Amino acid sequence: MNPHPPRRIAHLDMDAFFASVELLTYPQLRGQAVVVGGRNVDPPTLQADGTWQFARLGDYVGRGVVTTSTYEARACGVFSGMGLMQSAKLAPDAIILPANFEQYRELSRRFKQAVAAIAPHIENRGIDEIFIDLTQIEEDSDVLARRLKQAVFDATGLTCSIGITPNKLLSKICSDLDKPNGITILSLADIETRIWPLATKKINGIGPKAYEKLTGLGIHTIGELAKTPRQFLIAHFGIASGDWLNRAAQGIDERPIVLASEPKSISRESTFDRDLHAKANRASLSEIFTSLCTRLSEDLKRKGYASKTIGIKVRYADFRSVTRDVTVPFAIMEAADIRKAAGECLKRVPLSKKIRLLGVRASGLVLLGEVAQRSVPAQAELFH
Repeated sequence: MNPHPPRRIAHLDMDAFFASVELLTYPQLRGQAVVVGGRNVDPPTLQADGTWQFARLGDYVGRGVVTTSTYEARACGVFSGMGLMQSAKLAPDAIILPANFEQYRELSRRFKQAVAAIAPHIENRGIDEIFIDLTQIEEDSDVLARRLKQAVFDATGLTCSIGITPNKLLSKICSDLDKPNGITILSLADIETRIWPLATKKINGIGPKAYEKLTGLGIHTIGELAKTPRQFLIAHFGIASGDWLNRAAQGIDERPIVLASEPKSISRESTFDRDLHAKANRASLSEIFTSLCTRLSEDLKRKGYASKTIGIKVRYADFRSVTRDVTVPFAIMEAADIRKAAGECLKRVPLSKKIRLLGVRASGLVLLGEVAQRSVPAQAELFH
């Protein structure tokens, strides 16, 4: 065996994982638009004639976001993280199901165990995705990918999509190129033809704000980003981010596979374009705060965790920062619950000075399968 073979990294992503798990229980829903998520969703009920009655998205009333959706629902424009009330306008006839995190966690354990039996060098990226180091396995990539997919299906009854490339960044992109049930294998020589035509937001790490800024600068595709001078990117995004954008567009990523990776905390924060005051800009701050809590909730669910401790960070116009946190009696992950806990922290923070940054953090993380689900009422207004 070559002691230093070229790196070969796979990203395995389960297809519409939560929704696919539900279809194992309700196979009659295959081929239909199905949404999982929300709070207080009525579970399916078995009728006297032996058929099941399912709740419809158009009848849902209340807060909450889409945890996941089938590909048929995505074709209607319904995606993870979207507000359920907004989703109901796009697909009112879609079936809505409550989340069953204990079952998701069990299927997650099974698919990872099946992969580990073939390729043990795994980096856990959440409940439905992993990176796998295949470098030392002497087997053709396509054959190996098909063997991994079959093992996952045999263990769970579910399909997955796999991208295999020389690094994590490219493999993450590739696992999404041929969904569902796809295999994409790329070398560095394929970057110009397969990766460069894609939108910049396909690079994991380029979020909505960065994507909007790049678009405003006339940079729409990864290829256009790759051809943008490094110094131009540094001038607009700073040294660290500008350099990373330049390297990412070239397909450069030297991050190793991290075999044991359990996060201690997950956070979201926002630095404002201008300093805001708690009273004069109450509506704007409240909207930002809600958005941070919603995005943190999505991060927790995607990574497969709930949180026992919620904290906030406030940085004032003079760059002084304060933090506060609260430990809740049960682990939470819903946006409304996070916002309520974070709001309690906010009451203990001086709000007389202008604010330049606001952040929300979840720590004391608990795997979702170990969580006893409960919820608490949402807090109507935090900045008062």
